[in-house]
Amino acid sequence: MEVDTVEINDAIFCSSHIKEVCEECGYDGREENDAFYGFNPINREPLAPPSVTVNKDGLHQCKKHGSAGCNQCFGWKKQITKARTAAKKAGKK
Repeated sequence: MEVDTVEINDAIFCSSHIKEVCEECGYDGREENDAFYGFNPINREPLAPPSVTVNKDGLHQCKKHGSAGCNQCFGWKKQITKARTAAKKAGKK
């Protein structure tokens, strides 16, 4: 089954629930997001996007700062790096 996805600041999420791993949709975007940032995929915790809205241009923006390119809220590479480090410490591969 094809899942509709949405790109938020270069990371991919299910469009229905804005989740990187969504059990309801049967979607897991970790491998694609890891590859985009030059990482080999590992079993890590999924990214947790903040609350978002869609602006008049159709772009997702964080509710906290009202910015579509908010690196503070959408700093995915930094978040993926932290999640990968935590996964390695926990012994996941």
